Amino acid sequence: MRILKIVLLSPKSIISSLTQILHSKIKDSQQQESLHIVIRNAKRLKKLSDELLYVTRLETQTLELKKEQFNLNEVILHAIGDTVLSKEFSSNHFKLLYEPRDVLLNADKSRIDEVISNLLNNAIKFTPEGTITISVEKDETKNWVIVSVKDTGQGIDVSILPKLFTKFASKSYQGTGLGLFIAKGIVEAHKGKIWGKNNVDGIGATFSFSLPTTH
Repeated sequence: MRILKIVLLSPKSIISSLTQILHSKIKDSQQQESLHIVIRNAKRLKKLSDELLYVTRLETQTLELKKEQFNLNEVILHAIGDTVLSKEFSSNHFKLLYEPRDVLLNADKSRIDEVISNLLNNAIKFTPEGTITISVEKDETKNWVIVSVKDTGQGIDVSILPKLFTKFASKSYQGTGLGLFIAKGIVEAHKGKIWGKNNVDGIGATFSFSLPTTH
Protein backbone atom coordinates (compact mmCIF):
# COMPACT_ATOMS: atom_id res chain seq x y z
CA MET A 1 0.00 0.00 0.00
CA ARG A 2 1.32 3.40 -0.96
CA ILE A 3 1.11 6.03 1.79
CA LEU A 4 0.70 9.64 0.74
CA LYS A 5 2.04 12.12 3.24
CA ILE A 6 0.55 15.60 2.99
CA VAL A 7 2.32 18.55 4.55
CA LEU A 8 0.33 21.77 4.81
CA LEU A 9 2.38 24.95 4.61
CA SER A 10 1.22 28.50 5.14
CA PRO A 11 1.47 30.90 2.17
CA LYS A 12 4.25 32.86 3.85
CA SER A 13 6.26 29.66 4.39
CA ILE A 14 5.86 28.68 0.73
CA ILE A 15 6.92 32.15 -0.45
CA SER A 16 9.97 32.14 1.82
CA SER A 17 11.03 28.59 0.91
CA LEU A 18 10.65 28.97 -2.85
CA THR A 19 12.38 32.35 -3.03
CA GLN A 20 15.33 31.01 -1.04
CA ILE A 21 15.61 28.07 -3.45
CA LEU A 22 15.50 30.45 -6.42
CA HIS A 23 18.05 32.72 -4.74
CA SER A 24 20.50 29.82 -4.45
CA LYS A 25 20.12 28.90 -8.13
CA ILE A 26 20.11 32.31 -9.82
CA LYS A 27 23.52 33.79 -10.61
CA ASP A 28 22.51 37.23 -11.90
CA SER A 29 23.34 39.72 -9.12
CA GLN A 30 20.41 42.06 -9.85
CA GLN A 31 17.91 39.20 -9.76
CA GLN A 32 19.52 37.90 -6.56
CA GLU A 33 19.08 41.29 -4.93
CA SER A 34 15.41 41.40 -5.94
CA LEU A 35 14.84 37.95 -4.46
CA HIS A 36 16.72 38.98 -1.33
CA ILE A 37 14.21 41.82 -0.86
CA VAL A 38 11.34 39.32 -1.21
CA ILE A 39 12.96 36.96 1.31
CA ARG A 40 13.58 39.77 3.79
CA ASN A 41 9.97 40.96 3.61
CA ALA A 42 8.62 37.40 3.83
CA LYS A 43 10.55 37.05 7.09
CA ARG A 44 9.07 40.33 8.32
CA LEU A 45 5.59 39.08 7.43
CA LYS A 46 6.23 35.84 9.33
CA LYS A 47 7.45 37.76 12.36
CA LEU A 48 4.37 40.01 12.31
CA SER A 49 1.95 37.07 12.03
CA ASP A 50 3.80 35.23 14.81
CA GLU A 51 3.60 38.32 17.05
CA LEU A 52 -0.12 38.78 16.38
CA LEU A 53 -0.70 35.10 17.20
CA TYR A 54 1.28 35.59 20.40
CA VAL A 55 -0.85 38.60 21.34
CA THR A 56 -4.06 36.61 20.77
CA ARG A 57 -2.83 33.79 23.00
CA LEU A 58 -1.75 36.18 25.72
CA GLU A 59 -5.03 38.09 25.70
CA THR A 60 -7.10 34.90 25.74
CA GLN A 61 -4.76 33.30 28.32
CA THR A 62 -4.16 30.30 26.04
CA LEU A 63 -0.37 30.56 25.86
CA GLU A 64 1.05 27.10 26.58
CA LEU A 65 4.33 26.72 28.45
CA LYS A 66 6.53 23.68 27.86
CA LYS A 67 8.60 23.75 31.01
CA GLU A 68 11.93 21.98 31.37
CA GLN A 69 15.04 22.39 33.48
CA PHE A 70 17.85 24.26 31.73
CA ASN A 71 20.83 26.50 32.38
CA LEU A 72 19.91 30.17 31.89
CA ASN A 73 23.50 30.87 30.87
CA GLU A 74 23.06 28.72 27.72
CA VAL A 75 19.98 30.69 26.68
CA ILE A 76 21.74 34.03 27.14
CA LEU A 77 24.76 32.85 25.13
CA HIS A 78 22.42 31.62 22.38
CA ALA A 79 20.67 35.02 22.24
CA ILE A 80 24.04 36.78 22.10
CA GLY A 81 25.19 34.46 19.30
CA ASP A 82 22.13 35.24 17.20
CA THR A 83 22.62 38.95 17.85
CA VAL A 84 26.26 38.94 16.75
CA LEU A 85 25.17 37.45 13.41
CA SER A 86 22.46 40.06 12.86
CA LYS A 87 22.74 42.93 10.40
CA GLU A 88 21.88 45.43 13.16
CA PHE A 89 24.86 44.32 15.24
CA SER A 90 27.36 44.74 12.40
CA SER A 91 26.05 48.22 11.52
CA ASN A 92 26.34 49.59 15.06
CA HIS A 93 29.47 50.52 17.03
CA PHE A 94 29.16 49.25 20.58
CA LYS A 95 30.57 46.73 23.01
CA LEU A 96 28.47 43.82 24.23
CA LEU A 97 29.44 42.71 27.74
CA TYR A 98 28.33 39.61 29.64
CA GLU A 99 29.92 37.65 32.46
CA PRO A 100 28.57 34.06 32.29
CA ARG A 101 26.81 32.76 35.38
CA ASP A 102 25.19 29.35 35.77
CA VAL A 103 21.58 29.44 37.01
CA LEU A 104 19.17 26.54 36.69
CA LEU A 105 15.56 27.33 35.80
CA ASN A 106 12.42 25.28 35.34
CA ALA A 107 10.67 27.23 32.59
CA ASP A 108 9.82 27.30 28.90
CA LYS A 109 13.29 27.56 27.38
CA SER A 110 12.29 28.88 23.95
CA ARG A 111 10.01 31.56 25.42
CA ILE A 112 12.67 32.81 27.86
CA ASP A 113 15.09 32.91 24.93
CA GLU A 114 12.58 35.12 23.13
CA VAL A 115 12.33 37.53 26.07
CA ILE A 116 16.12 37.91 26.29
CA SER A 117 16.48 38.28 22.52
CA ASN A 118 13.73 40.90 22.52
CA LEU A 119 15.40 43.00 25.23
CA LEU A 120 18.79 42.64 23.55
CA ASN A 121 17.49 43.64 20.12
CA ASN A 122 15.63 46.55 21.70
CA ALA A 123 18.86 47.80 23.29
CA ILE A 124 20.70 47.48 19.97
CA LYS A 125 17.98 49.42 18.16
CA PHE A 126 18.44 52.43 20.42
CA THR A 127 22.22 52.20 20.93
CA PRO A 128 24.07 53.05 17.69
CA GLU A 129 27.26 53.29 19.74
CA GLY A 130 28.34 52.71 23.33
CA THR A 131 27.97 49.67 25.60
CA ILE A 132 25.30 47.03 26.18
CA THR A 133 25.70 44.97 29.35
CA ILE A 134 23.81 41.80 30.24
CA SER A 135 23.88 40.85 33.92
CA VAL A 136 22.41 38.04 36.02
CA GLU A 137 21.75 38.33 39.75
CA LYS A 138 20.46 35.54 41.96
CA ASP A 139 18.63 36.08 45.24
CA GLU A 140 19.19 32.82 47.12
CA THR A 141 16.95 33.84 50.04
CA LYS A 142 13.89 34.53 47.87
CA ASN A 143 14.69 31.99 45.11
CA TRP A 144 14.60 34.62 42.37
CA VAL A 145 16.88 35.41 39.45
CA ILE A 146 17.03 38.85 37.82
CA VAL A 147 18.27 39.34 34.25
CA SER A 148 19.09 42.90 33.17
CA VAL A 149 20.03 44.45 29.82
CA LYS A 150 21.60 47.87 30.29
CA ASP A 151 22.54 50.18 27.41
CA THR A 152 24.11 53.60 26.93
CA GLY A 153 21.74 54.60 24.13
CA GLN A 154 19.13 57.31 23.84
CA GLY A 155 17.00 56.10 26.75
CA ILE A 156 13.23 55.72 27.04
CA ASP A 157 11.14 58.61 25.75
CA VAL A 158 9.18 60.17 28.66
CA SER A 159 5.95 59.94 26.67
CA ILE A 160 6.41 56.17 26.31
CA LEU A 161 7.32 55.39 29.95
CA PRO A 162 3.74 55.20 31.34
CA LYS A 163 2.67 52.73 28.61
CA LEU A 164 6.01 50.98 28.09
CA PHE A 165 4.70 47.40 28.04
CA THR A 166 1.41 48.01 26.26
CA LYS A 167 0.67 47.10 22.64
CA PHE A 168 2.20 49.31 19.93
CA ALA A 169 4.06 51.49 22.45
CA SER A 170 7.04 52.65 20.39
CA LYS A 171 8.49 55.77 18.80
CA SER A 172 10.71 53.72 16.50
CA TYR A 173 10.00 53.26 12.82
CA GLN A 174 11.38 49.72 13.12
CA GLY A 175 9.31 46.82 14.41
CA THR A 176 5.66 46.62 15.43
CA GLY A 177 5.71 47.85 19.03
CA LEU A 178 4.59 44.41 20.22
CA GLY A 179 7.91 43.05 21.47
CA LEU A 180 7.78 44.40 25.03
CA PHE A 181 4.09 43.52 25.35
CA ILE A 182 4.88 39.92 24.40
CA ALA A 183 7.92 39.80 26.70
CA LYS A 184 5.74 41.00 29.60
CA GLY A 185 3.15 38.32 28.87
CA ILE A 186 5.75 35.55 28.77
CA VAL A 187 7.42 36.67 32.00
CA GLU A 188 4.12 37.03 33.85
CA ALA A 189 3.00 33.59 32.61
CA HIS A 190 6.06 32.31 34.50
CA LYS A 191 4.92 34.20 37.65
CA GLY A 192 7.70 36.75 37.13
CA LYS A 193 7.94 40.52 36.73
CA ILE A 194 9.43 42.82 34.09
CA TRP A 195 10.28 46.53 34.19
CA GLY A 196 12.27 49.21 32.43
CA LYS A 197 13.73 52.55 33.47
CA ASN A 198 16.14 55.22 32.33
CA ASN A 199 19.58 55.03 33.92
CA VAL A 200 20.24 57.36 36.85
CA ASP A 201 23.17 59.02 35.05
CA GLY A 202 20.81 60.07 32.25
CA ILE A 203 22.55 57.88 29.66
CA GLY A 204 20.60 54.96 28.24
CA ALA A 205 18.13 52.60 29.87
CA THR A 206 17.93 49.28 31.69
CA PHE A 207 15.31 46.59 31.16
CA SER A 208 15.08 43.79 33.71
CA PHE A 209 12.92 40.78 34.43
CA SER A 210 12.75 38.44 37.39
CA LEU A 211 11.79 34.77 37.48
CA PRO A 212 11.36 32.31 40.34
CA THR A 213 14.10 29.66 40.33
CA THR A 214 11.83 27.09 41.97
CA HIS A 215 8.24 26.10 41.12
